[in-house]
Amino acid sequence: MGEVVTSGLGLNERAWLLADAMVARAAELRVNARTLAGGARVIDAGIDVTGGYGAGRALAEICMGGLADVAYPPVSIGSESLPGIRVWTDHPAVSCMASQYAGWAIHVGKYFAMGSGPLRAHARVEQELFGKLRYAETAGRGVLVLETRAAPTDEVAAWVAEKARLAQRQLTFVVAPTASLAGGVQIAARILETGLHKMDTLGFDVTKIVSGVGTAPVAPVAKNDLRAIGRTNDCILYGGQARYTVDADDAELTELTPKIPASASRDYGTPFYDIFRRYNNDFYKIDPLLFSPAEVWLTSVRSGKTYHAGRLNPEVLRASLFES
Repeated sequence: MGEVVTSGLGLNERAWLLADAMVARAAELRVNARTLAGGARVIDAGIDVTGGYGAGRALAEICMGGLADVAYPPVSIGSESLPGIRVWTDHPAVSCMASQYAGWAIHVGKYFAMGSGPLRAHARVEQELFGKLRYAETAGRGVLVLETRAAPTDEVAAWVAEKARLAQRQLTFVVAPTASLAGGVQIAARILETGLHKMDTLGFDVTKIVSGVGTAPVAPVAKNDLRAIGRTNDCILYGGQARYTVDADDAELTELTPKIPASASRDYGTPFYDIFRRYNNDFYKIDPLLFSPAEVWLTSVRSGKTYHAGRLNPEVLRASLFES
């Protein structure tokens, strides 16, 4: 695995300052902040508040530990021009996998949510993943993002604080449900992360990825979280494009690239909501290799050659986003 490298990127401090800025702009961003009895701060970006695109952008930046640029250019998918997101980072392995990836299961009593954000790089509960990333940081305060319709309680905050070896007052939670504007944005902003996670699953060393830039449509808000899970996933699986600059040789990229797009999965080809129902709403029965961008480009810094695989799928995306 190699020894852990603590690079001093300060993901948690960057994210904490972004969270402070959200609170300072709460009225503008339509978010709400409160402090739990134990001292943890909770910023609601879409449960009991309206939130919006501004809150979504802040949420996405916090998820990536302040190491990514997030913007809203339109994207063209077939004949459709859709609201879109563009994300770029010069620290893909750290910002996407050590921070943004929803890899920490927060399970306290009946409460369950998957945790994203830079607190993961401090807590390092996911030992195998962080061993491969060779990244850690020691933070004096930390930020965790939860995709949930139930804000964390004092009991949840106490559990997280213990696992992270921090006091509750040193924690900020930022929360939004899937079926919200901010929630939809932060999922679309995972366009690069899904590609990295797929490459990691395929056994590729993602620390070799030098930089990345990706685009994806931002899904219209769905009527409930289950429908929103379908729409937001489809925006990446059928409408997401990711370009990676990689420190790898041509032979490695020739073998790797065709395996990355969502179309390489046996479950590809229909809206995610329908796939979910096919497996009786059991997320873990879905082929894990499905979750990746529709189309990817990998450029080798060693040879200058670019490798391409996958394609956009306007038909499936249209069926998902605009079903009657």
